[in-house]
Amino acid sequence: MITVLFMIISFQGAQYIGMASGTDTFVDKNSQLYQNFDHLYQNLFGTESIVIMVEGSDVTNPELLKAMDRAYGSTVNIPGVIQVVSPSSVIKEANYQMTGRSEIPDDETVIDEIISSSVPTYFMPDETHATMTVVVEATTSDDTKEEILRETRTAIELANFPGDYTVIVTGDPAFMVEMNEAMNTSMGTLLMISVLLMIVVLYLVFRHVRWRLLPLPIVILGIIFTFGAMGYLDIPMTMVSMSAFPVLIGLGIDYAIQFHNRIEEELEEGYSDEEAVIDTIKHTGPAVLIALIITALGFISLLTSTVPMIQDFGKLLMIGIVMCFLSSLFVGVTVLYGFHRLSEKNILAKLGLKSSSSNKKASSHETIEKGPDLLEKALKGISTFSMHHPVLIIAVAASLCVGGLVADTMVPIQTDTETFVPQDLPALIDLTHMADILGGQDQLNLLIKTDDNTDPELLEWIDEFSQHEVDGRSNIYGSSSIVDLVKARNGGTIPDSSAEVAMVYEQLSETQRDSYLHGNSIILVNLEIGNAMSELGLMGIGELTDVVEEDILWMAPPPGTSVTITGNSVVFVEVITALTSGRVMMTMLGIVLVFAGLLVIYRDLLKALTPVITMMVVVGWAGGLMYISGLEYTPMTATLGALILGVGSEYAILMMERYFEEKEKGADPEQAMEEASVKIGKAIVTSGATTVFGFSALIASPFSITSNFGLITVIDVFLALLATFVIFPPVIVTLDKFREKRRAQAAGYSSKRIDTHESNTIPEVITA
Repeated sequence: MITVLFMIISFQGAQYIGMASGTDTFVDKNSQLYQNFDHLYQNLFGTESIVIMVEGSDVTNPELLKAMDRAYGSTVNIPGVIQVVSPSSVIKEANYQMTGRSEIPDDETVIDEIISSSVPTYFMPDETHATMTVVVEATTSDDTKEEILRETRTAIELANFPGDYTVIVTGDPAFMVEMNEAMNTSMGTLLMISVLLMIVVLYLVFRHVRWRLLPLPIVILGIIFTFGAMGYLDIPMTMVSMSAFPVLIGLGIDYAIQFHNRIEEELEEGYSDEEAVIDTIKHTGPAVLIALIITALGFISLLTSTVPMIQDFGKLLMIGIVMCFLSSLFVGVTVLYGFHRLSEKNILAKLGLKSSSSNKKASSHETIEKGPDLLEKALKGISTFSMHHPVLIIAVAASLCVGGLVADTMVPIQTDTETFVPQDLPALIDLTHMADILGGQDQLNLLIKTDDNTDPELLEWIDEFSQHEVDGRSNIYGSSSIVDLVKARNGGTIPDSSAEVAMVYEQLSETQRDSYLHGNSIILVNLEIGNAMSELGLMGIGELTDVVEEDILWMAPPPGTSVTITGNSVVFVEVITALTSGRVMMTMLGIVLVFAGLLVIYRDLLKALTPVITMMVVVGWAGGLMYISGLEYTPMTATLGALILGVGSEYAILMMERYFEEKEKGADPEQAMEEASVKIGKAIVTSGATTVFGFSALIASPFSITSNFGLITVIDVFLALLATFVIFPPVIVTLDKFREKRRAQAAGYSSKRIDTHESNTIPEVITA
């Protein structure tokens, strides 16, 4: 009943979850970068354009231009559209100046003359292409952009373009809308595949227990609780946090498997249902809780990222593992207890007996002696071999780890964001085609803060600096600013006085002024860098930005003026750099936190050090494999160091807890390790297999960023499992035997000193 109540509360909380894809998911709201880009550039000047590109044999055809004019008339009235720019409107205005009639001429010769003299080449780059742009504010919500895009497409259909022309609706808003739709569709499909694969692996690997599929609904219940907590704690759904749920399924199902496996083990040994539950909570509960705490400490390192969506990813993972643990501990154990009691009653009813569940060890769940199965033999053989050859195993593992850590520094970083999405995505194909025809639309945006934006000296500097950048920097193809409009209105020159500049400003339309000026204190200058995102990559854009900053220092603006470089390209450079360069620091911090947490919990250096050594080996192996396989780091895979610590340390801790439990029963170190490998090893293999199969579904994602994340995670989980059964046994047994030997030597030395002291005092006693 309590569970049902919490489910209702969780469903209510899930309704408060909001999608987030704005700048605040990439950049901290309190950072100067965010203030410059979002508060100043986006809010004051930022716009986005839906581009309507027409292709055909001759775009000067009067019938085509009339269709574009009809589309112009429909789109300009769409709510949320601030401006529509079309060659048809330019041609009509020029024709009005010539003939007094605001219409598209029927004479193609007249049209050709107007196009050659008045229409910018951007709108008609050649005889076979023409474009018009529907401009919206950059701060427009995603839902509104989607509605504007839908109405724009409707306007195109109603404009009746000639049949032998192709009309493409593209631009960043169209690309983002289609990408989000594709991402949501693929994520839902991948989650379903993940669940189906987990059903298969549970059915195959977890076959030694009854109700082998039960861990899956238990972990799904934990995911439901996590959704509720997300809503109440105002954690948004982002591109990265969407990937947290497969991670949580893989981690959370491990808790359910461990409790399930231990209860079945206790019942097989002949204990009653109550005793099985008590022993499970007593022995497995603390072990799983410690593993959860250490996993959370590994995830805490994600909170040190400067990227908000990575911080939210870390928060979501920590909340999720707690919810899955609580679901497994209370709901999972309770359901298992109830199922067993119900099964016992059915068996006794068939036998005609009465139930008596706690007065003897086994009323109906009789102990059946079974020989070890193939998996048990394999686990025992692996652990025995590794313990008998500790020097060889540890030397090879350490060598590969060091080599992997060195190779990891040479793993390339993928910074071209267009490669993250499916290359056959129609919106990406259209966007790339537009860039090929028109050139890229990437910009560096310069925000100039001044006390007087009518200062002629400042306008002269803007003109000279812009020309210098276009002429001197091969990757800067053009510039635009208020200076271009002023010179166009003033015979090609800049007025000599502020009063004259102010008069020119008054002659401009409000849309023209707002495109470059804010009040009297801010001026915007755009430097066109073409298709830099694809041609230069983010690293190249970063280098170009540094060059422009050096040029600003060399060609300093007038006193009292400051210049800030911002824009989409600059933000992405900072974000990708923060995501990828901070991965080593996050991993190292995670290792320190895990070690400190284990030391505080156990107050035992051996128990704190052994899991950390095992996971350090895995981190090194993972880096080496990434280098050998030719994989690249992306914003998502950069977080895998913390995930390795979270997943791998759990396996090592559970194995270590069972090792010391077997030692308390009187086993020597080798025997204890063999028993632990067999008894809890099957559960660890099962949970690892479910995690591997769950992440295998992500490999099928059409998004390369998700596919690589899934592939690397599968590799890392496999390496963590391998290290748990190959590296962990010789490390802990060798260190434990060394510690026991030191303790024995210390105890012998102390005993010898006591005996010597007593023998020296006997003559003194006799003499006395």
